[in-house]
Amino acid sequence: GSSSGDDTPAGEDGLTPITFCLDYTPNTNHTGIYVAQAQGFFAEEGLDVTIVQPAEDTAEAMIGTGQAQLGVSYQDYIANSYVGGNTDLTAVAAIIQHNTSGIMSPQELGVTSARGMEGLRYATWEMPVEQATIKQVVEKDGGDYSKVQMVPYTVDDEISGFKADLFDTVWVYEGWAVQNAIVQDYPVNYFSFISIDEVFDYYTPVIAANVAYAQENPEVVKAFLRAVTKGYEFAIEHPDEAAELLCEQVPELDAALVAQSQAYLADQYQAEASRWGEIDGDRWAAFFQWLNDNGLVETPLDVNAGWTMDYLEM
Repeated sequence: GSSSGDDTPAGEDGLTPITFCLDYTPNTNHTGIYVAQAQGFFAEEGLDVTIVQPAEDTAEAMIGTGQAQLGVSYQDYIANSYVGGNTDLTAVAAIIQHNTSGIMSPQELGVTSARGMEGLRYATWEMPVEQATIKQVVEKDGGDYSKVQMVPYTVDDEISGFKADLFDTVWVYEGWAVQNAIVQDYPVNYFSFISIDEVFDYYTPVIAANVAYAQENPEVVKAFLRAVTKGYEFAIEHPDEAAELLCEQVPELDAALVAQSQAYLADQYQAEASRWGEIDGDRWAAFFQWLNDNGLVETPLDVNAGWTMDYLEM
């Protein structure tokens, strides 16, 4: 017969199987997912969730092809996917309400704003949107972007990179890398992108769903997000306990860093939004418009595409 939502194949235990693909190795962005797993919130919603990390493919490719029904992405990655012809995924919830990323550097260099990046080595991922963002913030701060030295580098631990003198400035997430600097007692400076230009208050990271799967199984996606909402609300209210639950499931993580990061993110997951997961269409559109205006996408994006609030229930 046709595949309507009620025909979702349940496992032998009567639970609906879901594969959830992370964007990267497990970290505190993902805490609500791991809390929902540990606390039985998924099972209560009739779901059997398997958490996987992306293999050769990106999370976007895995979600787009339906290998994973849901996973973690970012607004800028969704933009890249849509331009590349993969419109088979859509954001369905914001994991963190604001863009908590920016530039970190060793404190002794005195880089307290973007202009200070002049003449220093910046560790670039060599992505057009990334470099255009750096250009925008440096110039908005009255600096000369051409004086920023681009050093291609893939960073695992930024503090190790500083200590080895591989680069001077690096794009990081405050909730992880800056907290890591605190835990390691390494003095750094940090400034956020949104302190320079609100156009950069885009959604990073988000939970994304395979479009066809969500349309055919709306109740399953809603159930998933109900469980995950409980997971993130738990992490907001009980950061220490949430950190322990994450570390129990991912023992290779540094417990001190997780605890420090969790304390920071407790106020960031929902921030001032009326509920966890809320996506503001104006903020989403403003960033896609910026990509269009700056010629950073080969074909202009529909500024209202790539997200939906249809599955996140009030």
